Amino acid sequence: MKLDGRRLSSNVDDRRGMSMGKTAGGLGIGGIIIVGLLTMLFGGNPADVLQQVMGAGSAQIMTSDGRQPTAEEEELAVFASQILAGTEDVWTKIFRENGREYIAPKLVLYTDYVQTASGTASASSGPFYNSGDQTVYIDLSFFTTMKQQFGSAGDFAYAYVIAHEVGHHVQYLLGTLNSVHRQMRQMSEAQSNQMSVRLELQADVYAGVWAYNDNKMFGSLEPGDVEEGLAIAQRIGDDYLQKKARGYTVPESFNHGTSAQRSRWLKKGLTTGDITQGDTFAPDYRNL
Repeated sequence: MKLDGRRLSSNVDDRRGMSMGKTAGGLGIGGIIIVGLLTMLFGGNPADVLQQVMGAGSAQIMTSDGRQPTAEEEELAVFASQILAGTEDVWTKIFRENGREYIAPKLVLYTDYVQTASGTASASSGPFYNSGDQTVYIDLSFFTTMKQQFGSAGDFAYAYVIAHEVGHHVQYLLGTLNSVHRQMRQMSEAQSNQMSVRLELQADVYAGVWAYNDNKMFGSLEPGDVEEGLAIAQRIGDDYLQKKARGYTVPESFNHGTSAQRSRWLKKGLTTGDITQGDTFAPDYRNL
């Protein structure tokens, strides 16, 4: 991606180098269960797991771990801020064209653990959006994980991660996120998983919509970027990850979408740039 001279977002809260301690009562940080590979997907909600193991009412303290970020980490921090700024510019324009106001989310950069509106979250859960504080959270080491686990180290693949989470914020502003979550609470696990897939695929469309319009506004895409994005979408499909982890798939447990679905809906956003193409709730589930 071509980002030279692009502005940095003012909505970044850099908490890297701050570690979380736990006072008396409840489970210590060292006792938190590490979530496995299948939870290291975009759009996860680590609070659901952590609230089961963190004692309610236990005080949290923040301390500096004294570690200095590497040059690569600093570059990634600048990159993340530029991508967030790009999402602000694009979504502000799209919302304005549709008679709405875009309220930008915050982006928190952290190391290992972070305190959110829903409790303490672990970096092992991957990047996520929390509607409680309208914030995207990411430990930049996730990009190293992408390189090691998925073989994806390109800047557009990294941008896709951030843009997908911002896509969940767009869903929140449009009322989709809370509406679907309310419905999911009334459903069976299998039905709830299907609704989750629809949410995640829509966030993929919105990531593509951002990329299309960011390129239109700033000429940011370079040859190979689109292919790079579609390749990572293939590698984070539920079927791909389950086969890699288990050797087989359990389709009723899918909650983010298959490789084919994720790449197809991302491509729709990338090729049209049209938010109205992102209705993943109307099609029959078998035809997503």
